[in-house]
Amino acid sequence: MPNTFDAIRTTRRHAIAQRGLSSGALALASALIAGCATAPPQAPAPAPAASAPSTPAPTPAPTPEEETPRTEAASFAQWKQAFAARALAAGISEPTVRTILPNVRLQRIVHLDRAQPEFTRTPWQYLDGAVSPLRIKNGRTKMQRYARPLQAASQRYEVPASIIAAIWGMESNYGSNFGNFPVVDVLATLAFDGRRAAWAERELIAALRIIDSGDIDAEHMIGSWAGAMGHTQFLPSVYLQYAVDADGDGRRDIWGSIPDVTASTANYLANSGWTGGEPWGVEVRLPANFDYARAELTTRQNSSAWAAEGVQAVGSQELPAMAGASVIAPAGARGPAFLVGTNFRAILRYNNSVNYALGVSLLAQQLAGGPGVEAGWPRDLAPLSRDQMRSMQSALNARGFDAGSADGVMGPATRAGLRQYQQSLGVQADGYPTQELLQQLQQSGAP
Repeated sequence: MPNTFDAIRTTRRHAIAQRGLSSGALALASALIAGCATAPPQAPAPAPAASAPSTPAPTPAPTPEEETPRTEAASFAQWKQAFAARALAAGISEPTVRTILPNVRLQRIVHLDRAQPEFTRTPWQYLDGAVSPLRIKNGRTKMQRYARPLQAASQRYEVPASIIAAIWGMESNYGSNFGNFPVVDVLATLAFDGRRAAWAERELIAALRIIDSGDIDAEHMIGSWAGAMGHTQFLPSVYLQYAVDADGDGRRDIWGSIPDVTASTANYLANSGWTGGEPWGVEVRLPANFDYARAELTTRQNSSAWAAEGVQAVGSQELPAMAGASVIAPAGARGPAFLVGTNFRAILRYNNSVNYALGVSLLAQQLAGGPGVEAGWPRDLAPLSRDQMRSMQSALNARGFDAGSADGVMGPATRAGLRQYQQSLGVQADGYPTQELLQQLQQSGAP
């Protein structure tokens, strides 16, 4: 990330934003910001519920640069003044605005907003960490220790305790690492940065609304660099919709109360389309003549129809009953395949990454005593870098195989273009990118 922002561009953006605000709101916002020096300290958060584990005091957040460039500091101060007026107009209380916003500081986190690991690693590399033996072992221990709140949430929302625990493990390693960033600060930083300004500002308003409600104060509202909070990493807007006070203490505490954490997580999944009594999916063997163009989440039919086409569950069992099931082959024809259904898509609502949803599903399966992946991964295949993926996409487009935008991200359009290219070569068209295919494209004269 550059050391300074484009102050002129930022100033112009904030000036435009202020035109739609009343002069009275701006005057009040200016007065609130100006009065920050004497703002009273925030009250400490109430103690966690008795049923919660002892949560250690959050470690200090990464310190912003001590000497922020003056142009950046001035632009951020101007942004805070304009945002204060918008926060007041959105219904955030004057005490919250006066107490919190003047103390908000820029965090050096913007570079982290550019590379999320589930989109830059092979499926097996991702799953090696996500579903490690240690995480399975620790998860089983946590499930025994917190069996009561997990079972209560499971029964209330018809989401298996193993799925709730798996999300807990994936999101914060069972509470051992749910971030040490001040959520208000990171959301203000992302809003000021501008790349996702509208989204970040909406989440910041939501965070201030949570503080207004008394569930948590700004000092204890700790989360990730992206603004996700607590044991299972709720964004503030998700918290407002789905957080649950399961322990009855009058607060929705996803930082310290395991009953609240488990119920909130299950409530989110239930409202994301989770179907009680149906599995997330199953590992399958595909018939020899399988058309990998159909291995997409958009291709859906009942599991009985897949069975009629020769798709078989790994092991001796029949395919489970699932409506609207899809085949996915994350590593192409050389890797394992899975038949996934409605509940897999509910997990995707939590994090829209197939790797992530597969990690949750396989972790839950093993926490419940089930098997891991039985088919081998093609570990001899070296992954493509982002630049190499862009080169592949550009080369496919240049050859007339539409791969969509050359953005370095493997998606349905790129898989479709790559399958067409593989068909032209007379090889199995599974749409999986390899170094070999990239070299063939480059040697054939494509850019």
